[in-house]
Amino acid sequence: MVDLVFSLGAAADDETAATTRLRGPGAAFETVSCHFIEPDTAIAEWDMYFEQPSAEAPLSERLYAWRPWPEWVVPPLNDGVEVLALPKRLTRALANASLAELEELAGRWTARLWSEDGDEMTDDDLLAVLQKVARLAASAVHTGGGLYSWSL
Repeated sequence: MVDLVFSLGAAADDETAATTRLRGPGAAFETVSCHFIEPDTAIAEWDMYFEQPSAEAPLSERLYAWRPWPEWVVPPLNDGVEVLALPKRLTRALANASLAELEELAGRWTARLWSEDGDEMTDDDLLAVLQKVARLAASAVHTGGGLYSWSL
């Protein structure tokens, strides 16, 4: 497991998000953070859930084969910092998600992380994370911006 902070926030566009690469989203963006999460697999899992709803966690092979995989806004360097753009369809799905959908997704996400990481799993409240991300997604959709992930 990677020790990282996974922050999600809304930005006007890819260029604006790219300018934050070295310093992170900072105070300029409203963000949601969680720890010890691989952002690309989390984003792919969320996207998979809304495209193919199921309460069951996906097998790793199926998850890693998911397309489209989140895209880098700026290619990563050797410092481990990544800025990813969430797919527009996922941003819209999160913005329109019901509490029941977010609860089911949180349960599925928790089950997958537990099966992979066990006691090393994040101690963040994943439902609360998803609810906050959904609010950010709604803001991004409302303003015409995008939703981005920073791994620091």
